[in-house]
Amino acid sequence: MSAARTPVVALMGNPNVGKSTVFNALTGARQHTGNWSGKTVSGARGMMRCGGQPVALVDLPGTYSLHPRSEEERVARAFLASGEADAAVLVADATCLERNLILILQALELLPRAVVCLNLMDEARKKRIRINVAALERELGVPVVPCAARRGRGLAQLTQTVARVLDGAVDPQPTVIRYPEEIERAIQDSGLARAEALAVLAADPPAGLTAQQLDDLTTAAAALRAEEIALTCMHMPDDADARDRRIDRIVLSRRFGLPLMLLLLAAVFYITLSGANVPSAWLSEHLLGLGAPLAAALTVLGLPPVAVSLLVDGVWQVLATVVSVMLPPMAIFFPLFTLLEDAGYLPRVAFQLDHAFRRAHACGKQSLTMCLGEKWMRHMCNGEDLLSKNVTRRGSD
Repeated sequence: MSAARTPVVALMGNPNVGKSTVFNALTGARQHTGNWSGKTVSGARGMMRCGGQPVALVDLPGTYSLHPRSEEERVARAFLASGEADAAVLVADATCLERNLILILQALELLPRAVVCLNLMDEARKKRIRINVAALERELGVPVVPCAARRGRGLAQLTQTVARVLDGAVDPQPTVIRYPEEIERAIQDSGLARAEALAVLAADPPAGLTAQQLDDLTTAAAALRAEEIALTCMHMPDDADARDRRIDRIVLSRRFGLPLMLLLLAAVFYITLSGANVPSAWLSEHLLGLGAPLAAALTVLGLPPVAVSLLVDGVWQVLATVVSVMLPPMAIFFPLFTLLEDAGYLPRVAFQLDHAFRRAHACGKQSLTMCLGEKWMRHMCNGEDLLSKNVTRRGSD
C-alpha cells in the first residue's frame, strides 16, 4: 500500500445490526440509521482516524449473504472483490451471532484482512447471552472487538485494532468454510483463490450440479460452520428471546398480523396527512405572501416585467409551494416511521408481506418502498392542487 494513498476500510454487516450507527460514531457523519433490510443502497463514505492516520470508511449495503441475488448483495460483493478496500470491519449483532456469522464467513473469503465488531453487547447482557470473545477470535482467525456503538463503548479499541491490521501488526488467518467434496475438488482443480474459484463455479458449476444446487450447498456449508462456531463461543438462555417471540406471535399471526399492520400504517398516514395541514397552510400563506414584496423589490432594481414574473410567479411560487407542501409531512412522517424502525416492526412487515410479493416476482421489503411511494404520491397530488389554487387566486387578483 502506497504511503501517499489513504487506506480504505469497508464496513459491512447484516441489516439491523447497528452498522450505520457504527459508521456515524466513527466518522461523525449523520447517516440515517434504519432497521429495514437494504436501507443503504449505495456505499456512503466518511473519514475516520485509526492510530493517528486518516482512513476512508465505506458503509456498504446491509445484506444477509454475498451470493448476489439482490442489488444490495451485488454492490457489497463487487466492492469487496474489487480490491479497493485494504481491510474490512464486519459488524455483527451479539444477540443473534449465529445468523450474522454466515455473512462474516463469506466476507472473510473475499477479504481476509478484517476485524469483527461485535455490536449490541449491552443488549446481549440484558438477555443474559454470554460470548467468549477469545474463543470467537480463535475460531474465526481474525480480531474480534466487543462494542456497544450507541453508547460509544469499544469504538476506541475498534479503531486501534483496525490500525494494527492496516499496519500489518496483526495478520488475520481466517477460518475456511468446509464445502462438500465435489466443490472442494473443483476449487483445487481451478488453481484460483477460493473466492475467485467460487465465483467461477457459480457461473459454470461442477458436473452434476446446477447453479441453484451449488448455491444451496455453499450456503448450507457456511450455515453449518456458523452453527459450530456459535455453539463453541456463545451461551444463550432458553428464554433469551421469549419477549420477542411473544410479540411475534401477535404481530406475525395470521389472525392479527395483517389487520394490525394496516391499522398502524393507516394511523401513520392519517397523523401525517392531518397533522401537516395546519403547518402547510401557514407556510403557504406566509411564503407566498412574500411574492408581492419580492416583485416590488425586483422592480425597484430595474428588472423588466418579464423577468420579475419569471422569478416571482415562476421560481418563487413553485419553491414556496414545494416547501409548504413537503416539509411539514416530512417532519411528521419520518419520526413516526423511525419509531416503527427502532421498535423492529418494519422488518416484520416486510417478512409478513414477502409471500404475497413473491407471487408478483418481488420481495417483501419492497412493501416499505411502496408505503413511501404512496405517501409521496399523495403529497405530490396535494401540492399540485395547492399550486393550481394559488395560480387561480393570483389570476383572480
